[in-house]
Amino acid sequence: MPMWQRLARTALLATALLTLGYSSTAMAQQDEQAAREQLDAIGQEIDAMAKRLSATDQARNSAQHELREVETELAQTHQRLDQLQAERRQLADETTQLRQHRERLEGERDAQYAALGQQLAALYRLGPTPQLKLLLNQSDPAELDRMQAYLNRLTQARQQRLTDIARLDTALVDTEQALAERQTRLDALADELEAQSALLARRTEERRSVVTTLDDRYESEADRLADLSQSREQAEQQLRAIQAELARLAEPTPTTHITRTQGDLPWPVQGSITASFQRRNGVHYNGIVIQASEGTAVTAVHSGRVVFADWMRGFGNLLIIDHGDQIMTLYAHLQQFSARPGQQVSRGDEIGRVGSSGGQASPSLYFEVRHSGEPINPQRWIARR
Repeated sequence: MPMWQRLARTALLATALLTLGYSSTAMAQQDEQAAREQLDAIGQEIDAMAKRLSATDQARNSAQHELREVETELAQTHQRLDQLQAERRQLADETTQLRQHRERLEGERDAQYAALGQQLAALYRLGPTPQLKLLLNQSDPAELDRMQAYLNRLTQARQQRLTDIARLDTALVDTEQALAERQTRLDALADELEAQSALLARRTEERRSVVTTLDDRYESEADRLADLSQSREQAEQQLRAIQAELARLAEPTPTTHITRTQGDLPWPVQGSITASFQRRNGVHYNGIVIQASEGTAVTAVHSGRVVFADWMRGFGNLLIIDHGDQIMTLYAHLQQFSARPGQQVSRGDEIGRVGSSGGQASPSLYFEVRHSGEPINPQRWIARR
C-alpha cells in the first residue's frame, strides 16, 4: 500500500475514534443532565404532594387553627434568625480576612516604598545627568557598557516599583470599600436580628396564650384524652394519605437498604425516653418521645427522601423521610425544619431542631418508624445505649 494511502487511512481512523469519543462524552453528559432533571422533577412532585396533603389538614376549632399559625410563624422566625446568625458569622469572618489582607497590602506597600527610596538614593548619588557623566568620564568602552546596563536596570526597577505601588494602592482602595460594604451589611443585620428577636418573643407569648386556651377547654382528664385520640385518628388519616400518594409517585424512592441496619441506627437526638412505644395514650402511642433541649439538632437516622415537612395537629411541625422498601421515619414537635419536601438526605444530616410545637408543655422529639404504613417499635431499630 502506498505511503499516502496508509497516511490517509490512519487519519480517517483517528477521526473516527475522536468522533466516537466525543459522541460517548456527549451521551454521558446528556444522560447525567437527564438524570438531574428527573430528580428535580421528582422533588417538585413530592413538594406539590406535600402541599396538597397540608391543605387537607384543617384544624377542627379556632384554637387549633391559631396554634398552627403561631407555631408555623415561630418556626419561620427561628429559621430566619438562624440564617441571619449564619450570615453574620460569615460576614465577620470575611471582615477579619479583609483586615488581614489590608495589613499584608500595607506591609507590602511599605516595603516597596523602602526599596524605591533606596533606588532613588542610588540614582541621586550618580548626579542629575548620569548618562552624560559616563560619556565624559569613562575611557574604557567595556566599563561604559557595564555602567549603562546598571543605569538601565535601576530605571526599570524604579518603574516596576512605581507600578507595584500603584497596584497596591488600588487593591487597598478596593479592600477598604469591601470592608465598608461588610460593615454596612453587619449593621443592617444587627437591626434585623433585633427585630426578629422581638418578633420571636411576641410569637412565643402568643403561643403560650393559645396553649393555655387549649388546656382550659378540658373539664376533665377524660376530655383531654378524647381530644388527643381524635388528633391521633386525624393524623393517621393524613399518614395513610401520604402513604397512598407515595405509592402513586412516578418514581418511588429507591431502596436504601435500611432493613440491613435494624438495631444499628443512630438516635435522631440524644436524650432520655419519656414515652415508649404503645405505652402511652394520645398521639404518642405509635412511637417514642425523646426529651432534649430546645433547639438541639435533629438528624436523619438513615438516608432517604423528605416527603413531608409541615404542621400537623397533635404533632406540630412534622417531618417524614421515605427510606424506600416501604419504610418511613417520622420526626415531630420540631422547632423548625432544616430540610424540605423532595430533598435527599443522608444519615446524620440535620433535618430540624428540637421544639415543643403541637402544644407540648416541654421540648422533646417524637420519633416513629413505619413499615407499609403501619407503626413498628422504633427501639428495635435504633442502637442500644
